[in-house]
Amino acid sequence: MIKVGFMPLLDSASLVAAAEKGFAAEQGIELTLVRETSWANIRDRTIIGHFDAAHMLAPMTVASTLGVGHVRVPLVVPCALGVGGNAITVSLALWERMAGAGAVAGGAPAMQGAALRRAVTEQERLAGEPLTFGIVYPFSCHNFELRYWLAGVGIDPDREVRLVVIPPPFLADALRAGQIDGFCAGEPWNSVAVHAGIGVIALATTAVWPQSPEKVLACRREWALGHPRELAALVRSIHRAAQWCEQPENHAELARLLAEPRYVGAPAELLRRALAGRLVLLPGQADRQLEGFFATARDAATFPWTSHALWFHTQMVRWGQIAYAEEDIAAIAATYRPDLYRRALEPLQAKLPSADWRAERFFDGKVFDPASLPVYRKYLER
Repeated sequence: MIKVGFMPLLDSASLVAAAEKGFAAEQGIELTLVRETSWANIRDRTIIGHFDAAHMLAPMTVASTLGVGHVRVPLVVPCALGVGGNAITVSLALWERMAGAGAVAGGAPAMQGAALRRAVTEQERLAGEPLTFGIVYPFSCHNFELRYWLAGVGIDPDREVRLVVIPPPFLADALRAGQIDGFCAGEPWNSVAVHAGIGVIALATTAVWPQSPEKVLACRREWALGHPRELAALVRSIHRAAQWCEQPENHAELARLLAEPRYVGAPAELLRRALAGRLVLLPGQADRQLEGFFATARDAATFPWTSHALWFHTQMVRWGQIAYAEEDIAAIAATYRPDLYRRALEPLQAKLPSADWRAERFFDGKVFDPASLPVYRKYLER
């Protein structure tokens, strides 16, 4: 038996399908999924061995390997669990102020950011305190994507707004209670807020970083070294499940599975739309197609690109979570393991990327190329 911890999110889909649709059984493994309520629980139960592997925030793996914010336990990422699926949602009151400053539903990052910048300035002038945004964990794509966008439109995320950590299932409740003015999270919790009539999806984070990574399969390096056959079988089952999840004809069934309380526990219709990349952005409006919003398999969505791990490190340094140290680079790159991914999928004769990293492009026109790390660090220092 392989025990895997997961959080109630859309991008647990491949794990759920692997367990429920027989892909794990086909590979000779009994896959047991354990639902958790916070990313801190996922981290702790993985590193102490309660879980063999976990549905995990991608940057969390780098933080654990380096021992940042917690004990140092090297993790490995043998595959990803998809790309995209995150959005930035704001309260109705904040959206009204943003709309008055030029924001529109589905607007580009620069347009939405300019409107938010005016709201931030107004908030400081009238209330004397910053707007508050929820994030799911300090070492998360959500934190780094939100910060990247804010900084890119002229808002200092450490001085002009306040960022607080709230587990994903509780974000809509915090928005309803007026404890936060917005949040960045994965689906379906953005759509849950819109469906409840308390929030507006201001921006999909794939508009900030196209094909942005999200969750990964992670396990302790010790477990990976001791269980190579089991790990390879698990990666193959996820790969097959991800392909099944990608097919539109399977979305209705998959949404019904995810809607069960033991998995995500959100309305099936919201999950079905998110799987297809069709989101309702404002309460009462029709859904609209967001190109490239979420993928489980296409465009190498399960490939563990080392460029992702290296970019997360640049952001950890940029925002003061860790000091830059040249000797950390090798450990960071070794966290993501495309070699394990290729070895696992060799029996399937799958078409795989030939390189281990790729250039990453962002909404502000900047490009992160791991071959030019010093140049990119100088850009961040400006």
